[in-house]
Amino acid sequence: MNEFISEFTLGDADGPSIALKDTIDIAGYPTTAASRALLGAPPAPRHAEVVDRLLAQGWRVVGKTNMHELAFGMTGINDYTGTPENPQDETRIPGGSSSGSAAAVGLHLSSAALGTDTGGSVRGPAACCGVIGMKPTFGRVSRRGVAPARSTLDCVGPFAREMLTLIDVMAAITPGFDERVANTMPSSVRIGVVSADATREISDAVTNAPSLAGFASQGIELLNLRAAFDAGLTVINAETWAAFGHLLETGKLGADLVARLRTASKTTAADLAVAESVRTRFTDEVDHALQSVDAIVLPTLPALPITLEAARNGTSVIAMSSLIRPFNLSGHPALSLPLPIAGSPLRAGLQIVGRKGVDELVCAIAACFEACFEDSFAQWTETA
Repeated sequence: MNEFISEFTLGDADGPSIALKDTIDIAGYPTTAASRALLGAPPAPRHAEVVDRLLAQGWRVVGKTNMHELAFGMTGINDYTGTPENPQDETRIPGGSSSGSAAAVGLHLSSAALGTDTGGSVRGPAACCGVIGMKPTFGRVSRRGVAPARSTLDCVGPFAREMLTLIDVMAAITPGFDERVANTMPSSVRIGVVSADATREISDAVTNAPSLAGFASQGIELLNLRAAFDAGLTVINAETWAAFGHLLETGKLGADLVARLRTASKTTAADLAVAESVRTRFTDEVDHALQSVDAIVLPTLPALPITLEAARNGTSVIAMSSLIRPFNLSGHPALSLPLPIAGSPLRAGLQIVGRKGVDELVCAIAACFEACFEDSFAQWTETA
């Protein structure tokens, strides 16, 4: 099936199942990043550190998941390995780059999955596929044994269908993660609602979410959000070109990757200097906003995912990452939670962003939102 690059069983046969994106090393298996150009890669000599941690905690690894080639795309479409099915609507894109991980969880092929998030590549597919996805604080989860080897943006993060499972994964892969805090309902929470450009239905659902959960809220303006989106793309381009640019000469990359890498190759030192200046400014702005609130919320994606047909016909998807990529640049923990929206059977994504290093509080707040969403969705479907 297209959700997996390969299927196998590794670890405790009775443990909860988890699938791993094909940028994460598993000893004895090649890490190909779903690319024909890396088909001849040698088997990894050892597990990535996150895999060792999962196995030590009794998890059962069930396979390596499919993805957007070289983790460099937002649609999840891959004409070489196949495109994973979107569990919410098979006619729509599953999102990228961790498409197979999100789909495997949404289709109940595994209890959880790991992906990687450089510019929204966990949170975007999670929102597309109607599951939970988290980007931890940058640097809190080890990237040893994860491709590319060097990144100032990328994070290993989990997917799950419910917060209890996601918290279990975070506890397994994150040194010092306090599971008790993550599973404890906060006594009082103040939420900042970020003004963001999104469809009316999604914006309304995000604005109304704090009151549904019984949280106090206030409006928040992030004036550097757009600049951080652009700066994040500059950094992604430079770092992806450094990691994978040499594969252009193989002639084995998909057409979309060839075009994207050629654009990335034009990134200059001056471009990067501007991007790093924006990184500092935006990080300070988010830190300042989080001094007056416990978390900020905004849409994960500005609209529901487009159809596969539209994507193949050239409809631009660059705006998909407009609200998620900025938090890779700043390094804050960010989680996407399925968000019911009026008039649609599909769920969008509520993005919850917290202070650096307090991933546990982000999880606890997300669990509160999850409970209220389930209650309101059940009432809505009963009266529909």
